[in-house]
Amino acid sequence: MGTVLAFDFGEKRIGVATGETLLSSAHPLTVIHAESNDERFAAISKLVAEWQPEQLVVGLPTHADGTPHEMTRLATKFAERLKRRFNLPVSFADERLTSVDAEARLRETGRNSRSAKPLLDAVAAQLILQTWFESPHVQPDSPA
Repeated sequence: MGTVLAFDFGEKRIGVATGETLLSSAHPLTVIHAESNDERFAAISKLVAEWQPEQLVVGLPTHADGTPHEMTRLATKFAERLKRRFNLPVSFADERLTSVDAEARLRETGRNSRSAKPLLDAVAAQLILQTWFESPHVQPDSPA
């Protein structure tokens, strides 16, 4: 029970969302734009200090058929770093099609692709977290 932070990992940007397990409701929070891992983890450290999460969730990208690819490996490595650095449980959630869904949701609010872009990764993280809330069978520390 408590606050959860979710991450839509990307090589250029990391979308972040937050939610409460009691409510099972996710909300977009921010997008981390940082070149180096040190800068990325400094930004994440600030979010962890501010939100005091009980759990972290990382979107696990795969091909449409569920098979892994290079981003699957990178997201898994990112999750391992989160766990070591913050000593918090880290779970995975299926992120297939979250970016497409996030883009569609932002379009529904009247945003064009240019005005939606800064929010896209945070909304994708929101959808990842909502997927995790709705999938209690996903075990911590194991890819979905």
